Amino acid sequence: MLLPHGTVVALVDGKKFELFRNGGNEAHPELVAMDPPKLDEHNKGAGSHHHSGSDNPTGHLLDEDAHAAAVADWLNHQVIAHKIENLVVIAAPRTLGELRKHYHKQLQSVLLRELAKDLAGEQGPEIIAALREKG
Repeated sequence: MLLPHGTVVALVDGKKFELFRNGGNEAHPELVAMDPPKLDEHNKGAGSHHHSGSDNPTGHLLDEDAHAAAVADWLNHQVIAHKIENLVVIAAPRTLGELRKHYHKQLQSVLLRELAKDLAGEQGPEIIAALREKG
């Protein structure tokens, strides 16, 4: 997969959100870590409707859904403000499903690729290798 210069790669799982920007060129991408943004995760109702409680193990799913919704909201705002022109989203499969529910149409138009894989904590070379695997 070719990654245009400046493409933003978002790594997301149920708790983490990491951003990289391609500082290299299409043929020789070089992912540079970006500062993680502060997210507004107070919207616990954004995802599935589960009731949280000590006897209910789905409480953490609400937190994961709220995290995914907050990530999508932040990405939507960046795309609408023309701060992201090309985007790749790599997320754990369940998180990716939740993210998709919140994509704005403009985000969908700049989305180059999605990869349902948990790569949180990985660095540039590993991320590029994973994108090339299924490229």
